[in-house]
Amino acid sequence: MALITPEDGPFLVASHNAGKIWEIRELMEPFGFAVTSAKDKGLEDPEETGTTFEENAAIKALAALEATGLTSLSDDSGLAIAALNGDPGIYSARWAGEPRDFARAMRNVEEKLQAAGATTPDKRRATFVAVLCLARPDTEPLYFRGEVDGTIVWPPRGDKGFGYDPIFLPDGESRTFGEMMSAEKHAWVPGQPTALSHRARAFQKFAKHALGVE
Repeated sequence: MALITPEDGPFLVASHNAGKIWEIRELMEPFGFAVTSAKDKGLEDPEETGTTFEENAAIKALAALEATGLTSLSDDSGLAIAALNGDPGIYSARWAGEPRDFARAMRNVEEKLQAAGATTPDKRRATFVAVLCLARPDTEPLYFRGEVDGTIVWPPRGDKGFGYDPIFLPDGESRTFGEMMSAEKHAWVPGQPTALSHRARAFQKFAKHALGVE
């Protein structure tokens, strides 16, 4: 049984990140949901004070729910690099500074990898992580985690996607996320195998539990 349906009203993506809003809207709309966002509503971006992806996702989803009363879904995601002890991790966006400059963030990653002597693929392993948090009135928040493993490449490849996509080569692929259209990363429909991207893998779990989709 679905926990939420299109008849429940607008569904809010608790984010100001245009890339995340686009990807989640792309994933939700085939199920018939009208999708809005924290950015569309002019909500303030809450301070992310958590120490895990789950905590920061909850901060965003619960703030949006409290401000609007709408069922809200947030995403907290990042790139965890083994040679950097899991950094940038939950601080992935902050490495891009203000205003956000992910070209700078990617250079920062490469400089730190070079300083650590991580110059061969086996030393440049990384995991993209996405945690979705669903917040509904009068219920506890629910969490859905997706991960995909890969290797950090340099120089960046591709101008699609956003964030660190151009330097992340997922296992088993010859192209970075930055060289793939979003439809390729999210190529999943009910009944098919696991999707490629971390966010789509988290969404699969969300769809099964919250939308009643097998």
